[in-house]
Amino acid sequence: IGLARAVRLARDRQQRFRVIATMRNVGRSGALAAAAGPALGRTLEIKQLDVCDESSIRACLDSIPGRHVDVLGEPWHPPLPPRPPGAPCLAPSLLGTLCTGTNLCAGDHPCQACPTLGTLCARDPQGTLGGHGDSPSSKFAVEGFCESLVVQALRFNVAISLVEPGPVTTEFEAKLYEEAERADYSRTDPETADIFTNVYLRNSKDVFASLGQTPEDIAEHTLRVIEAAKPPFRHQTNAAYTPLAALKQADPSGAL
Repeated sequence: IGLARAVRLARDRQQRFRVIATMRNVGRSGALAAAAGPALGRTLEIKQLDVCDESSIRACLDSIPGRHVDVLGEPWHPPLPPRPPGAPCLAPSLLGTLCTGTNLCAGDHPCQACPTLGTLCARDPQGTLGGHGDSPSSKFAVEGFCESLVVQALRFNVAISLVEPGPVTTEFEAKLYEEAERADYSRTDPETADIFTNVYLRNSKDVFASLGQTPEDIAEHTLRVIEAAKPPFRHQTNAAYTPLAALKQADPSGAL
């Protein structure tokens, strides 16, 4: 998704955007460079940035003229490993560092809940099942973080928008399925293992096959938000999932 967004904006016919695409390992930028084509070096620049490294974040930001960022896009999909006590939570750290340049946030704030949750999840690594729990839960945390900022941000004429896709078909998803199918579930109770392999994985594949969007679709939706005179706080890209979001408010019990 990040690659598709970067390329779409960099290849804008009106050349309205100067895109800085960041990667932890720029040695793996071949696919991005190929997709960018003639835009590389003109409207698209690739820089090194590791969101787990504060010095890397600051070095990247300092390399930008005037540390000026008009649009910050953060496709956030972290795993949930054990995190050392006191280590910064990635979203507040990255957003806090970047927003400091625009006088929005007053610095970087550590998140102490992550180490505890990571430790709990790590107690029985062979006995826990993979899936999508870590990804949406982390994104939900980012959503709450953005909700707390959105009103303050408006005072500084800064719009915060959550572009919320449903399933998006990417290589990442395919790799997850391959790893899940090869995994050893011998230490997992049989009923749970059966539900995961024969129900969850199968249904998940069907959902992605029938409702999945392409990264290019998400890039187009992102462009609409950027172009909007008044960018919405939430923008859902897949109409099939809008009713599910509405159910969260319609039924406080969660039964629906």
